[in-house]
Amino acid sequence: MFSPYYALARRFGRGDPLNHCALNVAIYGQQRKHWAMTERGRAAIRRSKNEFVIGPSRIDWNGEALTFTIDEVAVPFPHRLQGVVRVYPSALTRNAFTLDAAGRHRWHPIAPCSQVEVDFRRPSTRWLGEGYFDMNYGEAPLEHDFIGWEWSRADTGKGTVVSYDMMARSQDASSLAMRFDRTGTVEHLEPLPRASLDSTGWRVARTARADAQQLVTVKRTLEDAPFYARSQLSAKLFGETAEIVHESLSLDRFRMPIVQAMLPFRMPRRSRRTEPFRF
Repeated sequence: MFSPYYALARRFGRGDPLNHCALNVAIYGQQRKHWAMTERGRAAIRRSKNEFVIGPSRIDWNGEALTFTIDEVAVPFPHRLQGVVRVYPSALTRNAFTLDAAGRHRWHPIAPCSQVEVDFRRPSTRWLGEGYFDMNYGEAPLEHDFIGWEWSRADTGKGTVVSYDMMARSQDASSLAMRFDRTGTVEHLEPLPRASLDSTGWRVARTARADAQQLVTVKRTLEDAPFYARSQLSAKLFGETAEIVHESLSLDRFRMPIVQAMLPFRMPRRSRRTEPFRF
């Protein structure tokens, strides 16, 4: 949904989503970060009910696990990312939630409580732990209807807590706060108070939901881009100390021409089926 090529194609009436697909892979190590998000055209895409192929990578669902078989080239310094990620949902949810007053944008937390297995050969890394899987979809570009949003999720003893704060271009603000248990049952919560955090290096503003009068700590800024930040936080949520994955998105920044011109450096495009690079 952040493709500069798709944005350009839409301006000329050629916005075919299947001609603009990418698998985003981000691995955060203590010493090094690995990032891949290569967009591919329709010739490199194949999909069925239980499979989605994007160039040399693929996603499969067998009824029990969602398997990502990853074979990508990292940027900006090319090197291979090869491995398998398996997501085992404890339960699947059926409901999607509307994000805007017009009902054009929806969010579906498909598997908010999951076990995740990570097994990468390049770089060599293995991991097993708690995970999360959701999707956003809609009928219009996000930047047409939203100024931005902030989102976070945390694993707690009672399940996964999600906070979602949206600012629409109509100047209407809305918030969602939910807890999902391991059976997929959702509990709607009152949004916690907002705590201000330091801005990122690109001056993207950050706030987070947490218990009142409790410290919220930025443990690590995982992504620091001109329009987007992903952070690892620590805070108390409903009395529990939790590790939080948090994102801040500025769609006003995203739509700026200079930012659109910068995006291909992080998101190259290959329209052909073949893969010229081998490492």
